[in-house]
Amino acid sequence: MVDEKQGNGRRQRRVPPPLDEAGLRDLALHYAARFATTRLKLLRYLARKLKERGWAGTQPAALEALADRLAELGYVNDAAFAAMKSRAMAARGLGHRRVTEQLHAAGVGEADRGEAPDAQAALATALAFARRKRLGPFARERSDDPATRQKALSAMLRAGHAMGVARPILAARSVAEAEALLGGD
Repeated sequence: MVDEKQGNGRRQRRVPPPLDEAGLRDLALHYAARFATTRLKLLRYLARKLKERGWAGTQPAALEALADRLAELGYVNDAAFAAMKSRAMAARGLGHRRVTEQLHAAGVGEADRGEAPDAQAALATALAFARRKRLGPFARERSDDPATRQKALSAMLRAGHAMGVARPILAARSVAEAEALLGGD
């Protein structure tokens, strides 16, 4: 996009031409090559671009067919996106509920989301979150203030951890006691 200078010294953006089939296909390929995406996210992107630029084709834009074709070619894969996103979010310490909500928002179907982690994996993820956010036994200073404990519990719940996982971690009096929960002792 080239900026053209107006007489008053201000720059005005050149308006891109309306999309046609080739332009739409090129946009879809560029988006799929640049971002890990799902079929629904690709459809939302293409619909937004159509709204912004307009349509110059003689037939209505075949967004669904284009998204299906990219999925068929393997450029868009909801299951691979779900696996990648789940691993990344778990590494950040986010719980299964939060991961599931994010995948649902990205348009990943239940079949592609994967299974819920077992109790030990859920506990390990919650411990990683508590360590990263310095909650409970990982806090710089131990506090018995109910408001502080409630704030820590709320953070764990917002991160997608179950109450039954968050409470024992936050109730631990030391890091060793919290990590012993993972060992099953």
